[in-house]
Amino acid sequence: MEIPAINLKAIVLAHWLLTLWACSIPWLPTSYVLGNLSVLAVGVWAIAQRDSIDAVLMFLIGLAVTILTDIVHFGLYYADAESRFEKTPDFFRFCGGMAILSLLLKPVSCVFVYQMYRERGGEYNVNFGFPKITQNRDAYQSIDHQDQSGSSASSYNQAEGGKPGSSSY
Repeated sequence: MEIPAINLKAIVLAHWLLTLWACSIPWLPTSYVLGNLSVLAVGVWAIAQRDSIDAVLMFLIGLAVTILTDIVHFGLYYADAESRFEKTPDFFRFCGGMAILSLLLKPVSCVFVYQMYRERGGEYNVNFGFPKITQNRDAYQSIDHQDQSGSSASSYNQAEGGKPGSSSY
């Protein structure tokens, strides 16, 4: 089944709007606002540079990280904020609902952003620059064993007359 193509602008716009609505009243800490808006700024960078694999990958990683931080923020601050905003419970429920809706849409957005990452030339395996240690040594040639079958190194071992050991410089 083919995943339909969703525009990156629509993803960034939807999350920006939901983040603004979630932060209409100050029930979430500044770290929530800064974290989500900085990820959305990386999304704007991914929109601006259409051929950049790094921008889309950083946006994808940022969305994945904000899923975890949003869960932590909601767990820590929701109950306290609910008691603080007893005078305007409907407005608080609207803001909380928009924050939760943003959290629920982030995994779906990650799937679409990952599809864009693949379309821009990204690979399935994400390499963070760490060297791999492999036990396969078939590609290496031993320095103890020299190949004598027509290699250019064997010409240095023989002189003009075909006698080994003497060399002409």
